[in-house]
Amino acid sequence: MNYKLEDLEVYNLSEGISDKIWHIVINWDYFAKDTIGKQLCRAADSISANIAEGYGRFHFKENKNFCYYSRGSILEVKSFLRKSKNRKLITDEIYQTLYLDLQTIHLKLNAYIKYIGKKAETL
Repeated sequence: MNYKLEDLEVYNLSEGISDKIWHIVINWDYFAKDTIGKQLCRAADSISANIAEGYGRFHFKENKNFCYYSRGSILEVKSFLRKSKNRKLITDEIYQTLYLDLQTIHLKLNAYIKYIGKKAETL
């Protein structure tokens, strides 16, 4: 059975959250966008980008490594979201919603990493 990248739920969820974050940041003033906003968007985009790059690699070990990079980006986004909330760029409600979305992505990514490891063991 051939799976496509777009069949991975964790990939689709990470694409979705990066779009949500983009639509929030695009409305910030220049200073906020230029400082924290660009970094927040890059980190959010990096979650799905690393999943995609790993998916395209030949070896399971490489795929896992890119998933680890993606996991690091999740934590980076959480950090920037806290900064955004503390600097009154986003409301607590938006922060909580995005944080919970990131928690879900984090758990699903961990499950995907575990799955990759098991697939590698069977070969």
